[in-house]
Amino acid sequence: MAALKIESRHQLSALVVDDNKENMRDMSPPSSSDRSGSADDNNNEKIVHPPSKAAVPKSIEEIDRLHTIGTGTFGRVMLVKKKKTEDYYALKIMSIRCVINTKQVDHVHSEKRILMKLTHPFIVTLHWTSVDEKCLYLLFDFVPGGELFSYLRASGRFGNRMSRFYAAEIVSALDYMHSRNVVYRDLKPENLMLDSEGHLKITDFGFAKELLDRTWTLCGTPEYLAPEVIANKGHNKAVDWWALGVLIYEMHAGFPPFQGANALEIYDRILEGKLKFPKTFNLFAKDLCRKLLQTDRTQRIGGMKNGAADVKAHKWFAQLDWDEVAERKLTPPLVPTLFHAGDTGNFDSYEEQDWDEMPDVSQKEQELFTNW
Repeated sequence: MAALKIESRHQLSALVVDDNKENMRDMSPPSSSDRSGSADDNNNEKIVHPPSKAAVPKSIEEIDRLHTIGTGTFGRVMLVKKKKTEDYYALKIMSIRCVINTKQVDHVHSEKRILMKLTHPFIVTLHWTSVDEKCLYLLFDFVPGGELFSYLRASGRFGNRMSRFYAAEIVSALDYMHSRNVVYRDLKPENLMLDSEGHLKITDFGFAKELLDRTWTLCGTPEYLAPEVIANKGHNKAVDWWALGVLIYEMHAGFPPFQGANALEIYDRILEGKLKFPKTFNLFAKDLCRKLLQTDRTQRIGGMKNGAADVKAHKWFAQLDWDEVAERKLTPPLVPTLFHAGDTGNFDSYEEQDWDEMPDVSQKEQELFTNW
């Protein structure tokens, strides 16, 4: 039986139905929405560059923990600063007890292994990992712009040029991952962050897997699951191209293509595969979405013999130079507003945790992470 790892978006998915309007998910702006800036604005905010690789702190002892910028099943992500500098990073902290209790030991080892083998301009950089008697630690670059989802929610939907920019950077990253036999399996706006210049960084590799053939694990977010995952037929890299189709649709429309009152209704509509496009949808983008949202994975663009090359050659991307995409030479359509290098105004606020209350684990349990 497939392992169940499903994340729900329904708390973000209140549907508004109006005969005179398109069906639209609730897109009320987050509290930080007024901070976003456009590439066309005459903003005077300083572009904050990440610290140089040579400056990366070498251990937990060299950093100060500041405050939480994200939470998850096993722990949280904290903004940290290298002592005596203004270099900021993101430290992912996972409770060993929680990892063991949820039987995710192999899972977190896989996440670390995959992140350590990936180096790409649109994938978050993992610098090192560490472990103590209570927690696992992963040090990443701090990506200060916040989630793409927040900007999409604030604006309702993106225009064609904006959608194509983000889609192109994702295609570049997926092409790279797939060439290294990594399937991401969790593409969605919540896992796409904006760096200080407005380029994307793919984060959260908790569902990623090294894959040569197929796997049967049911994982992901309901609205973004490919039909072969739902049907438990085994899936491969083609699931990432399906998810790209959902994302392109959602960026253009402001809501995903397959919706329902609950996960089961969403699954039924995904398996049915019927698509309806708003009138505002770009024709070439619509054509690409149809080819990405092909229920037969053997006929899905990106999932066939030529892989990502077929996606890159599509007419929607005709004006792009893919070398320029990979070299971050395209002008981002939006530049986050940042007032200093450690600005967390683009993130939600979280209640802090008393780390002394984290449960200890036995020496035998710690040995499960000897090579961490």
